[in-house]
Amino acid sequence: MSPTLRELRSPDWAAESVPDAVAVLLHGFGSNEHDLASLAPALGLNLPWASLRAPLELGNGGAAWFPIGTPGDPVPGPVEQATDIIWEWVEANLAPATRIVPIGFSQGGLMATQLLRTRPERVLAPVVLGGFVLGAPQPGDDSLRASMPALFWGRGAEDRVIAPVAIGRTTEFLPSHTSLVERVYPGLAHSINSPELDDVRGFLAAEVGAAAVVGA
Repeated sequence: MSPTLRELRSPDWAAESVPDAVAVLLHGFGSNEHDLASLAPALGLNLPWASLRAPLELGNGGAAWFPIGTPGDPVPGPVEQATDIIWEWVEANLAPATRIVPIGFSQGGLMATQLLRTRPERVLAPVVLGGFVLGAPQPGDDSLRASMPALFWGRGAEDRVIAPVAIGRTTEFLPSHTSLVERVYPGLAHSINSPELDDVRGFLAAEVGAAAVVGA
């Protein structure tokens, strides 16, 4: 049996019985569900949101979506298993008509692309911050080539955490499978800064709707 993911939910979670879209926040390696919850007010997020805790416990309050092996080239099996676990959470907590807006950092950014690559019809405007794509083919890849959905990929020019091979793979994959909005931030390492948040806010306003964020 798959583990049940822990989560934090926005205060307005129950305000609408069946919202059109819900943001799903996906943290990076060694972090937890409290980390990206701070992005919601920073983005002026005006959607119900849930910040999920990854299933692999690391101790000291940290968790991961999958183990780190070869940097930038994770083993597909654990990544795909984590993807299935997120979809189980979605099915258990959201109505079938509700689309998800994945916002992920680092490992969580990879998981955001996994959600898009496995069930593209259920995903809207994914946001990938300091993340990358898995090397293995995924079930929705052919569909993405046809539909070319919008995706935001932001990363720091000084990021030394994500391996160059992963950046190269992502640079090749995303333009051929998505309508990519790519931003590289000078001076930024493996982190998120205010200009990136501003760009994400504008992206969500354009792709989800002006009402999705405040102050876009």
